[in-house]
Amino acid sequence: METFLMFLLVGLLAQSVDGALGMAYGVVSNTVLLAVGVPPAAASASVHAAEVFTTGASATSHVMHRNVAWRLWIPLTIAGVIGGVLGAYVLTGLEGNVIKPFILIYLGVIGVWIILRGLKDRKPRHVRSFWGFPLGLAGGFMDAIGGGGWGPTATTALVGAGKEPRMAIGTVNTAEFFVTVAISATFVWALVTGHWQDAGAIRDHATAVAGLIVGGLIAAPFAGWIARTVPTRILTLIVGGLILVLAVYQGLQLAGWVP
Repeated sequence: METFLMFLLVGLLAQSVDGALGMAYGVVSNTVLLAVGVPPAAASASVHAAEVFTTGASATSHVMHRNVAWRLWIPLTIAGVIGGVLGAYVLTGLEGNVIKPFILIYLGVIGVWIILRGLKDRKPRHVRSFWGFPLGLAGGFMDAIGGGGWGPTATTALVGAGKEPRMAIGTVNTAEFFVTVAISATFVWALVTGHWQDAGAIRDHATAVAGLIVGGLIAAPFAGWIARTVPTRILTLIVGGLILVLAVYQGLQLAGWVP
């Protein structure tokens, strides 16, 4: 019960921030799961299983609040699904100890990037819908590999390129539902075909996954409202700092310097 409540709180806080920033639920949840010893592929699969529920609720909220740029959403979603499937396939074929150092480096870079985004007030530039294709491919692939790279990749790029923040967040979050379903389906396929050997770790941490789902579902319906009303700069710095601290701690664990 203690584990469930802890991860319910993680899911609640992460999804609340995700609604305001268009990022955080996946990357924060994934880093916490890695920190408690879940293998990378199992951690990513667990996060995406939870996100099937939370992104559906979040997407519905953003659509209701008219936070979606549909012309950009189409190429972003199609490319995101393709990139996500490729990333999940690659991740399930690699040993956890081999891929984990690279994921920690990636999470550290993402944490620094998010902090810099919070510190700088960058002027927006024009962005065309065509850029949804390469952005979706990169975001989907990194999301599957890192367990939460879709928002940090896609949202920050769109905001930096000139999209109104709430439209960027709403478009990315709405596309994320389909990307998450595709990644989760790939993990299931890898399990059924015997391509993935670490799937048992999800069963061992089912209580944590359930907590992530419930916490995320509580906060997700408010995503559209949060994106329209909550100041983002402080939340950006908090998320970036949290990701960076967790990544550094996991790196020290991997090196054997901390228990």
